[in-house]
Amino acid sequence: MTERLWAPWRLEYVQGGADRQGCVFCAGAEDSDLVVHRGRLAYVLMNLYPYANGHLMVAPYRHVAEPGQLESGEQAEIWELFGRALAAMREALGPEGFNAGFNLGRVAGAGVIDHLHLHVVPRWNGDTNFMPVLADVKVMPEHITRTAEKIRAAWI
Repeated sequence: MTERLWAPWRLEYVQGGADRQGCVFCAGAEDSDLVVHRGRLAYVLMNLYPYANGHLMVAPYRHVAEPGQLESGEQAEIWELFGRALAAMREALGPEGFNAGFNLGRVAGAGVIDHLHLHVVPRWNGDTNFMPVLADVKVMPEHITRTAEKIRAAWI
Protein backbone atom coordinates (compact mmCIF):
# COMPACT_ATOMS: atom_id res chain seq x y z
CA MET A 1 0.00 0.00 0.00
CA THR A 2 1.33 3.43 -0.94
CA GLU A 3 0.79 6.20 1.56
CA ARG A 4 0.21 9.74 0.37
CA LEU A 5 0.69 13.00 2.17
CA TRP A 6 -1.70 15.71 1.02
CA ALA A 7 -0.94 19.41 1.42
CA PRO A 8 -2.97 21.05 -1.37
CA TRP A 9 -2.39 24.61 -0.15
CA ARG A 10 1.35 24.25 -0.92
CA LEU A 11 0.87 23.76 -4.69
CA GLU A 12 0.89 27.51 -5.37
CA TYR A 13 4.17 27.83 -3.45
CA VAL A 14 5.78 24.86 -5.24
CA GLN A 15 4.77 26.26 -8.63
CA GLY A 16 6.23 29.67 -7.82
CA GLY A 17 3.02 31.43 -6.84
CA ALA A 18 4.62 32.64 -3.63
CA ASP A 19 6.60 35.08 -5.79
CA ARG A 20 3.42 36.81 -6.98
CA GLN A 21 3.24 40.55 -7.25
CA GLY A 22 2.03 42.60 -4.31
CA CYS A 23 2.33 42.13 -0.58
CA VAL A 24 0.98 38.86 0.81
CA PHE A 25 0.34 40.53 4.17
CA CYS A 26 -1.58 43.44 2.72
CA ALA A 27 -3.60 40.98 0.60
CA GLY A 28 -3.77 38.47 3.48
CA ALA A 29 -5.57 40.95 5.70
CA GLU A 30 -8.57 40.33 3.46
CA ASP A 31 -8.44 36.50 3.46
CA SER A 32 -11.10 35.48 5.96
CA ASP A 33 -10.22 31.76 5.89
CA LEU A 34 -6.70 32.33 7.20
CA VAL A 35 -7.25 35.35 9.44
CA VAL A 36 -7.64 34.22 13.04
CA HIS A 37 -8.23 37.63 14.61
CA ARG A 38 -8.48 41.24 13.44
CA GLY A 39 -7.33 43.96 15.79
CA ARG A 40 -7.49 47.70 15.29
CA LEU A 41 -3.87 48.12 14.07
CA ALA A 42 -2.69 44.55 13.56
CA TYR A 43 -4.07 41.11 12.82
CA VAL A 44 -3.28 37.41 13.25
CA LEU A 45 -3.26 34.96 10.37
CA MET A 46 -2.22 31.40 9.65
CA ASN A 47 1.04 30.92 7.76
CA LEU A 48 0.15 29.41 4.40
CA TYR A 49 3.61 27.77 4.26
CA PRO A 50 3.99 26.66 7.91
CA TYR A 51 7.04 25.32 9.70
CA ALA A 52 4.68 23.29 11.93
CA ASN A 53 0.95 22.71 12.33
CA GLY A 54 -0.64 25.85 13.79
CA HIS A 55 2.14 28.24 12.68
CA LEU A 56 0.67 31.72 12.65
CA MET A 57 1.88 35.27 12.28
CA VAL A 58 1.05 38.63 13.80
CA ALA A 59 1.38 41.58 11.40
CA PRO A 60 0.47 45.25 11.38
CA TYR A 61 -2.03 46.34 8.74
CA ARG A 62 0.33 49.16 7.85
CA HIS A 63 3.04 48.18 5.37
CA VAL A 64 6.33 48.66 7.28
CA ALA A 65 9.55 46.66 7.07
CA GLU A 66 11.30 47.27 10.40
CA PRO A 67 10.25 47.27 14.07
CA GLY A 68 11.57 50.83 14.39
CA GLN A 69 9.00 51.98 11.84
CA LEU A 70 6.07 50.86 14.00
CA GLU A 71 4.08 53.46 15.90
CA SER A 72 3.70 52.87 19.63
CA GLY A 73 0.07 51.73 19.28
CA GLU A 74 1.08 49.14 16.66
CA GLN A 75 3.89 47.86 18.89
CA ALA A 76 1.53 47.49 21.83
CA GLU A 77 -1.15 45.74 19.81
CA ILE A 78 1.30 43.30 18.18
CA TRP A 79 2.62 42.37 21.62
CA GLU A 80 -0.93 41.99 22.99
CA LEU A 81 -2.00 39.82 20.03
CA PHE A 82 1.13 37.70 20.47
CA GLY A 83 0.12 36.95 24.08
CA ARG A 84 -3.46 36.20 23.07
CA ALA A 85 -2.23 33.93 20.25
CA LEU A 86 -0.19 31.91 22.74
CA ALA A 87 -3.24 31.50 24.99
CA ALA A 88 -5.51 30.49 22.10
CA MET A 89 -3.00 27.97 20.74
CA ARG A 90 -2.45 26.48 24.20
CA GLU A 91 -6.19 25.88 24.50
CA ALA A 92 -6.85 24.79 20.91
CA LEU A 93 -3.74 22.75 20.13
CA GLY A 94 -2.05 21.91 23.45
CA PRO A 95 1.57 22.57 22.43
CA GLU A 96 4.41 22.04 24.89
CA GLY A 97 6.34 25.12 23.79
CA PHE A 98 6.68 27.80 21.13
CA ASN A 99 9.19 29.41 18.81
CA ALA A 100 8.52 33.08 18.14
CA GLY A 101 10.39 35.77 16.32
CA PHE A 102 10.98 38.12 13.41
CA ASN A 103 13.09 37.20 10.39
CA LEU A 104 14.53 40.55 9.32
CA GLY A 105 16.22 40.44 5.92
CA ARG A 106 16.73 37.64 3.40
CA VAL A 107 19.90 36.34 5.05
CA ALA A 108 17.91 35.93 8.26
CA GLY A 109 15.36 33.72 6.50
CA ALA A 110 12.72 36.31 5.65
CA GLY A 111 10.55 35.28 2.71
CA VAL A 112 8.76 38.62 2.83
CA ILE A 113 11.22 41.36 3.65
CA ASP A 114 9.12 44.50 3.34
CA HIS A 115 6.11 43.79 5.61
CA LEU A 116 7.03 43.11 9.23
CA HIS A 117 5.48 39.99 10.77
CA LEU A 118 6.02 37.99 13.95
CA HIS A 119 6.13 34.20 13.55
CA VAL A 120 4.53 32.12 16.32
CA VAL A 121 5.18 28.40 15.95
CA PRO A 122 3.69 25.86 18.39
CA ARG A 123 6.01 22.97 19.27
CA TRP A 124 5.57 19.50 20.72
CA ASN A 125 8.14 17.15 22.18
CA GLY A 126 9.35 14.96 19.31
CA ASP A 127 7.60 17.03 16.61
CA THR A 128 10.66 17.07 14.38
CA ASN A 129 10.52 14.12 12.06
CA PHE A 130 12.61 12.66 9.27
CA MET A 131 10.65 14.24 6.39
CA PRO A 132 12.39 17.66 6.41
CA VAL A 133 15.78 15.93 6.57
CA LEU A 134 15.22 13.38 3.80
CA ALA A 135 12.89 15.13 1.40
CA ASP A 136 12.67 18.80 2.41
CA VAL A 137 9.00 18.11 3.14
CA LYS A 138 7.04 19.06 6.25
CA VAL A 139 4.07 16.91 7.27
CA MET A 140 1.08 18.77 8.67
CA PRO A 141 -1.40 16.51 10.46
CA GLU A 142 -4.37 18.81 9.97
CA HIS A 143 -5.64 21.04 7.17
CA ILE A 144 -4.70 24.68 7.71
CA THR A 145 -8.29 25.99 7.64
CA ARG A 146 -9.35 23.49 10.34
CA THR A 147 -6.45 24.60 12.54
CA ALA A 148 -7.47 28.24 11.95
CA GLU A 149 -11.04 27.39 13.03
CA LYS A 150 -9.77 25.81 16.27
CA ILE A 151 -7.55 28.77 17.14
CA ARG A 152 -10.29 31.27 16.22
CA ALA A 153 -12.75 29.42 18.48
CA ALA A 154 -10.26 29.51 21.38
CA TRP A 155 -9.42 33.22 20.91
CA ILE A 156 -10.06 35.25 24.07
